[in-house]
Amino acid sequence: MFKKILSMGTLLCAMTGIWFAPPAVAAAPWPDKPVRLIVPWAPGGSTDIAARIIGADLSKRLKQQFIVENRAGAGAIVGMQFTAQQPPDGYTFLLTSTGYGFLISKAPVDFVNSFVSVSMIGVADSVLVVNPHLPVNTVKDLIALAKKRPGELLYSSSGVGGFPHMNTELFKLMADVNLTHVPFKGGGPAIVDTVAGNTQLQIGSLPTVISHVRSKRLKAIAVGGPKRNPTLPDLPTISESGVPGYETQIWFGVFGPKALPGGLVSAMHSAVNESISTQDTMKRLDEQGIIVEKMSTAQFAKYMESEQEKWAKVIKAANIKGE
Repeated sequence: MFKKILSMGTLLCAMTGIWFAPPAVAAAPWPDKPVRLIVPWAPGGSTDIAARIIGADLSKRLKQQFIVENRAGAGAIVGMQFTAQQPPDGYTFLLTSTGYGFLISKAPVDFVNSFVSVSMIGVADSVLVVNPHLPVNTVKDLIALAKKRPGELLYSSSGVGGFPHMNTELFKLMADVNLTHVPFKGGGPAIVDTVAGNTQLQIGSLPTVISHVRSKRLKAIAVGGPKRNPTLPDLPTISESGVPGYETQIWFGVFGPKALPGGLVSAMHSAVNESISTQDTMKRLDEQGIIVEKMSTAQFAKYMESEQEKWAKVIKAANIKGE
């Protein structure tokens, strides 16, 4: 009898085109295991600092550990390629900042085509710092010294295409000076080298240099943002100090592998946005000179397109080559 009923049901389904599927198994809530935040720069730099602040909050918020994993090398390309190759399952994200080494080396990876833009975190000004033993106190002093000693002054950077590299090459182009690039695998090691006096200057991010400025191990002479920064209110901008129109700020953001499903993009975007909206996270980022900047995923993707286009033009105009 049961078989007869079953066959009649099958015949009815075939005639009507309506099929009754078995109940779907509910998807496991995300995240149900630790999540990796890949930072493509060495520990100690501004991106690493931001990642650890965000990762700590997300761990508490989502009740799963968010592990910061530094994969430095080749101007962030190593970490970017690693992340792009991971399964798009919501358990590996890239947390990075302004860096365009891939445009210089023509690596087969970029922010627009290799990743989905998940969430903007914030921005921070650049700061022109020098070793205290360098006899300069202003931007004009530095330009005069660089013109007197072309190619002799060394500047450190987090790597080819990294934020300090791009900043300083733009500065060289606009100020018409010759400075020699010394790249490292991250902002931390680079700034330590300038503190030691092996290199003489850097136009780095405020989060990376601020502790060294406060301890007087580095001398800040100007900020690179569009206006004076409240963290260093007595410093003029580079633009008002002798290089009109100069402006650079570092951005920080989260990206996922290109095929990351929309639901996971939304979940991570919401989690990061909630994190940077809390007073505690905002305060900790602000102490590092990072100003929270919230965008929708669509706005962030558009912003990344404009940034990549902007720096590609700078690379071409300055004729920047790989080291």
